[in-house]
Amino acid sequence: MTPFKWSSLSFTQKLLDLAILTGALALTTLLLWHQPVSSIPARFDLGVLTVLVMLWAGWNLCLSSLPLYGSRRLTRWHHDLLDVVRAVGLCSLTLSAFSHLFHWEWLDGTLLAVFWLTASLGLCAFRLLKRFVLREVRLHERNLHHVLIVGAGPRGQRMAEVINRHPELGYHLLGFIDDQKAPGVVGKLDQFAGILAEQIVDEVLIALPVKSYYAEINEIIRLAEEQGIVVRLHAELFNHKLARARAEQLDDVPVLTLYTAPPGDWRATCKRALDVLGATALLILLAPLLLLIAVLIRLTSPGPALFVQERLGLNKQRFPMFKFRTMVTNAAALQQELEQFNEAGGPVFKMRHDPRITPLGGFLRKTSLDELPQLFNVLRGELSLVGPRPLPVRDYERFDAYWFNRRFSVKPGITCIWQVSGRSNSSFDHWIKQDLEYIDNWSLALDLKILLKTIPAVLRGTGAM
Repeated sequence: MTPFKWSSLSFTQKLLDLAILTGALALTTLLLWHQPVSSIPARFDLGVLTVLVMLWAGWNLCLSSLPLYGSRRLTRWHHDLLDVVRAVGLCSLTLSAFSHLFHWEWLDGTLLAVFWLTASLGLCAFRLLKRFVLREVRLHERNLHHVLIVGAGPRGQRMAEVINRHPELGYHLLGFIDDQKAPGVVGKLDQFAGILAEQIVDEVLIALPVKSYYAEINEIIRLAEEQGIVVRLHAELFNHKLARARAEQLDDVPVLTLYTAPPGDWRATCKRALDVLGATALLILLAPLLLLIAVLIRLTSPGPALFVQERLGLNKQRFPMFKFRTMVTNAAALQQELEQFNEAGGPVFKMRHDPRITPLGGFLRKTSLDELPQLFNVLRGELSLVGPRPLPVRDYERFDAYWFNRRFSVKPGITCIWQVSGRSNSSFDHWIKQDLEYIDNWSLALDLKILLKTIPAVLRGTGAM
C-alpha cells in the first residue's frame, strides 16, 4: 500500500470516528435532554460552529494519543477494543471540560455516562466491522504486506509456518535471508540492503540467534531503518519455557518484559471487582450465620472466636489471615509435640485426628465454615475469592524447591483447583502443580467455574482435615 493511500485511509477512519462520537452525543442529548424540544437551536450560528470545531479538535487529540490508526493486524481484537474504550474515556473527559468551560447545564453526569457507553459501543462495533472486512480482503489476497524473514533456522521456519497458517493476517512471504542453504532462501546476509532496494518489502522479521548473530542483527536493523522499513524481532531471545513476552518502554528505552503471572490488564480489574462484589454480598447474606458461629465458639470453648495467623500473600508479603478458631488456644505451642505425627507429605502439617481441634472446630473444618472470615481479607485486598491458598510462614520456611515459589506470583485466594479436586487428599507436590496449572491457564471463566464447583465440594466435605 502506498504512503498516500495509507494516510488517506487513516484520515478517513479518523473522520468516521469523529462522526460516530458526534452522532453519539446528538443521540444521547435528544434522548436525555429534559428541556422542551423547542429549546433546541434551530440552526447553527457561528458561535455554536466554533465551539463544535474546538470540540472536534480536542477529540482528535484524544484519538491521536492512542495507537488507533497504525497497522493493527498483529493486535488482538480485545486489545483493539480496549484502546477504543480508553480513547472514548478521554473524549468524555474533554466533553466534561467543555461543559464546565461553557456552562452547559444540560450536560449532567447521567448524559455524560450514557454518551461514553453509546460512543464506546459505536466505535467498538465499527472496529469489529473493520476487522471483519479487512480479514475478508486479505483472504482474497488484497492489502498484503510483503515480508522477508532473516534467518532460515527453526525460529524462522516457525514464523513462516504461522504466516502460512494465518492468511487473514495479510502477510505475503517473499522468502528467507540467510547464509545457510535452505528452501526459500532468496539471498545472503550481505545482500540484504540490495534486496530491500530492489524489491517491495513492507516488513522484515528477524529470526536469528542473538548470541551468535548480534553484529549482523544490529546491521540489518540499521539498513532497514535507513530505508524506512518496519522491523520485527523474534521475541524468544532466551530459552524460557513459561514466560510470555511484552514489548514496553522505560522512558525512551525499549525493554522486553517477560512474565508468567496473569497480566494486570482489564481482566485483573474485573477479577478485583468480582472479589469486592462477591465478598460484600456474601458477608451481608451470611451475617447472621457468622454471628451465630462466633457465639457458639465462645460458648463451647475458652478463647476468642477469631483466630488470626500470619500468612504469605502476593510476592511473599505477610498479612494477618482471619479464620474462626477451631483449636484450643495453645494450639501453636502444642504443634511442636505433634510434628512426629504429621500425616502430610512436604512442608505442610496435617493430622486427621488432631487432638487440638475442638468438637465444634471439627464440624467447622469439615464444612469449611471456619474460612468465612477470610471474606474480610478479600475486601482488604489481601486475598481473592479464587487463587492459591495462602501458606503459613512455617510451611514456606520448609520449602525445598525454588519452583514452589511461583505460586506467590499471584494473589492467594479462598478457593482454588485443589479445593474442588480432593483438597487435603492431594499430595503437596500435586497441590503446588495444581496451583501452577491455575496460574498458567487463568481466566475469568476459570474463576467462575472454580467458584461454582467449590459449593458442592464444600457440601460433601471431600478431603477436609
